[in-house]
Amino acid sequence: MLIADSLLIIVLVVIDQLIKHAVMANIALGGQHPVINGVFSLTHLQNDGAAWSILEGQMWLFTVITIVVLGVMGVFFWRYRHHREQWVEELGLAFMLAGTIGNFIDRALQGYVIDMFQLDFVNFPIFNFADSCLTVGVILIMIGVYLTDRREAHHAG
Repeated sequence: MLIADSLLIIVLVVIDQLIKHAVMANIALGGQHPVINGVFSLTHLQNDGAAWSILEGQMWLFTVITIVVLGVMGVFFWRYRHHREQWVEELGLAFMLAGTIGNFIDRALQGYVIDMFQLDFVNFPIFNFADSCLTVGVILIMIGVYLTDRREAHHAG
């Protein structure tokens, strides 16, 4: 699974970077391109903070947090590599690693993250593919923990 997960991480990071470069090349900074009117738009933003632009300009803090998080996730990822029954958690960690790496590349190279996905029907921060990978990863880990708890309860009872 380690090779498959590593390939997945690489593919997700490449997709993230390709989307960001396409947005930078085709949509002016601050520009918006409706995809589905009233539902979804592509909007080119530069975010030097986190969601809702919190902690704007705190690059040193994001760098430290990212390095620590990558280390912790790497340890868990390595730990799960031989636990076939915890493949959902392993997959979740792969998505989280990809999202973390994708946004870290932006911060390291540009000093900000490119965000582009705007949900027009709700007041929600504009986000990017790496953010989506992080969200999917967290959801997968929660599902995996739930399944592991059920499996252990079934074996104990």
